[in-house]
Amino acid sequence: MVTIESDQQRADQLTGVVTATGNVRIVYPDERVVATARQAQYFSKENRVVLSGDVDIVQEGGNLIRAERVVYLVDGERLIAIPPSGQQVFSRLKIQQKPAPQPPPSQPAAVQP
Repeated sequence: MVTIESDQQRADQLTGVVTATGNVRIVYPDERVVATARQAQYFSKENRVVLSGDVDIVQEGGNLIRAERVVYLVDGERLIAIPPSGQQVFSRLKIQQKPAPQPPPSQPAAVQP
């Protein structure tokens, strides 16, 4: 379940495109993500979300992406961030270290008769 707040929203049943414009705020609780942008479009036929204009995506725990445009391919869980002209995308990621694998328990030496 995703919640979208914006100044204006419209859906085109023919094209399958939902567009939200002006002060867009998207809350995706399952992924603990809040995104803001000037515009968001959901292309239902391609299962693709495009955020544009001062995009900030913040995930609980500290992950952050700032870009001019972000394309999220829902099926592949793939995100493409595009910077403003002449600038860079900014991201801050908390890298989780995996615990080191534990060696198998020692086997007692076989006793020979």
